Amino acid sequence: MARLPLASRDTVPEHQRADFDELIKGYGDVPRFGPSSVMIHVPKVHRMMNAVNLYLRNDSSLPKKLQELAILVAARAQDCAYIWNAHAASARAAGVPDALVNALRDRKELPAMADDERAVVRFGHEYFRNHQVSRGAFQTVFELMGKKGAVELALIFANYCGLALMINSFDVDLPPARKEQLMPV
Repeated sequence: MARLPLASRDTVPEHQRADFDELIKGYGDVPRFGPSSVMIHVPKVHRMMNAVNLYLRNDSSLPKKLQELAILVAARAQDCAYIWNAHAASARAAGVPDALVNALRDRKELPAMADDERAVVRFGHEYFRNHQVSRGAFQTVFELMGKKGAVELALIFANYCGLALMINSFDVDLPPARKEQLMPV
């Protein structure tokens, strides 16, 4: 059960109510699930975080397949069932092979991967395990994705780790209509 009650216009800081109203206009109602159900309690920051998320999802130079793969790597590293559930089907639809999605979920041996997939997974695994990325892993990403792509990849990892922190620490519920198999934690 989530640790915060649903936000309302009356419960957010008065000087942020215009931001709250703008968010609700876009959502249609107060979000009940996901990181937005937490962040909406501080609407000004929530709008800024949404802008970063929208850039990464819509304007990144990285192909959707690599974006979604990076999101899954972050979700698995953070044991974030909500993000996993929200993105596993999207990753499959974007071209991430089922065998790779399933192996990441179950922490099994990874199947053979394309060079770009292997680069994303290696970069993420190295960072999440060691809090560093080796020169080789960095160089591979840099060569395959360029400067902008390397920065955007790191931003995707950072963004989804932040979202996982919000979800996991505030014990946000999974939506009732989830379709993905739960991650073993």
